[in-house]
Amino acid sequence: MSTRARRWSLRTRLLCAFLVPLAVVLAVVGVAATTAVRGELLGQVDHRLSAAVDRSAQADEGPGGPGWPGGWPGWDDEGPDFLVVPGQGDGTLGARVEDGTVIEAAVIGREGEGEALTRAEAAALTAELARVDADGQPRTVSLGPLGSYRVVATAAGDDEVMVTGLPLDSVDAAVLRLVVVEVAVGLLGLLAAGLVGSAVIGRTLRPLHRVAATAGRVAQLPLSSGEVRLPDRVPAADTDPHTEVGRVGAALNRLLDSVESGIAARQASETRLRRFVADASHELRTPVTSIRGYTELVRHRGGLPEDADASLRRVEAEAVRMSGLVDDLLLLARLDAGRELAVADVDLTGLVLDVVSDAHAAGPDHRWRVDLPPAAVLVPGDAARLHQVLANLLANVRTHTPPGTTATTRLRAEGGEAVLEVVDDGPGIPADLQPGVFERFARGDSSRSRASGSTGLGLAIVAAVVAGHGGRVAVDSVPGRTVFTVRLPGATVAEPDAEEVAALSA
Repeated sequence: MSTRARRWSLRTRLLCAFLVPLAVVLAVVGVAATTAVRGELLGQVDHRLSAAVDRSAQADEGPGGPGWPGGWPGWDDEGPDFLVVPGQGDGTLGARVEDGTVIEAAVIGREGEGEALTRAEAAALTAELARVDADGQPRTVSLGPLGSYRVVATAAGDDEVMVTGLPLDSVDAAVLRLVVVEVAVGLLGLLAAGLVGSAVIGRTLRPLHRVAATAGRVAQLPLSSGEVRLPDRVPAADTDPHTEVGRVGAALNRLLDSVESGIAARQASETRLRRFVADASHELRTPVTSIRGYTELVRHRGGLPEDADASLRRVEAEAVRMSGLVDDLLLLARLDAGRELAVADVDLTGLVLDVVSDAHAAGPDHRWRVDLPPAAVLVPGDAARLHQVLANLLANVRTHTPPGTTATTRLRAEGGEAVLEVVDDGPGIPADLQPGVFERFARGDSSRSRASGSTGLGLAIVAAVVAGHGGRVAVDSVPGRTVFTVRLPGATVAEPDAEEVAALSA
């Protein structure tokens, strides 16, 4: 099967499988019928030819007329003596052949008299009669302009042959009409069969289309995470086990039941895991806070040896880091559980100024810049969480780029979305690490030097918070340029008042 045929739809294949054999059967029947009719018509011509030969034999009085072709045209206009006799029909051919040479030949015209042959007709007759044996058997010969003839050659004497023939024009015309009728009726029959077959096949395949539509609707469901239900099933009418389509529909329903059970088990497992992370994080917050409090209390009382004081400072630093890790885990667990975010209009312009100001204080060895629109950009969302998104992105720059790196925070409204970009000119993120940069506990390599204190959850929190707001985040990084792009829906632009403009200018 060719590549093009393999791309045909099932309906087209079934229609071709129905029409092609039908066309072959019609062709075979047409050929057989035409052959039979032509044979019957030839039999009738042979019967009339036999009668014409008998009449010619009775009327023959021996050869007559001048020789031919020596005295061209040189023959009697009425032809051989045996030709023009009572009972012979129009178009009857008569000829005398002596030693393989036609000496006399003519056909009966419409007036009932012999008509001489033209030079082309005589030449064609000579060529054909040279191959005709005088055995009295009818044969079909082509006489050029005269057309096809059914002829019989009989011996009339020493080296002399008498040839009698009847035209096959009526037979050829009848066969042609039969072929035209067969082709026309066959084409109309194929067209009608194609229309009926297409309707029947379409009706038969309709349940299969409903099965495919059910599978398509299920394929569009978000099955990757969260609680998922598969309400779509193939209708009971399309699950009859006695039909092929019904067996496919029943198998699809069993598959959907199995998938739904598996998804439910996965969801239950994820729920238990999130509950465990949330509970563990919650339980860890109390001892970590206690460790920090007692460490600060002991250190503030003083009177400790220098090495003990350094150890307490180290314990306190690790407790702070563990506290941040626990807070991040708890936040991710809550976001995974689908906990509702506080929704209000958030001024991203003011938020950018606040977060960049904090980043400047935390990382004075970096250069921090902003690129803001002249009007305030507002989005519906949780101000604290969006603050954390930008803070984590800037902390990522501060942690993973060397001193002197320039980080630019850009904000604009575009197509109903707020577009927030953090661009730095640091060493960049290796291409093989970029696909997993938003995964939890993702780590960079030595190309982005990491200071201590990173938990590997900052960008994961960014992705989770942005997804919770219905937005999306992406990264594009090459050496010397790394861009984190956050897009949040529902952005509006509000013109600032005079006091705000003055504050931003200051």
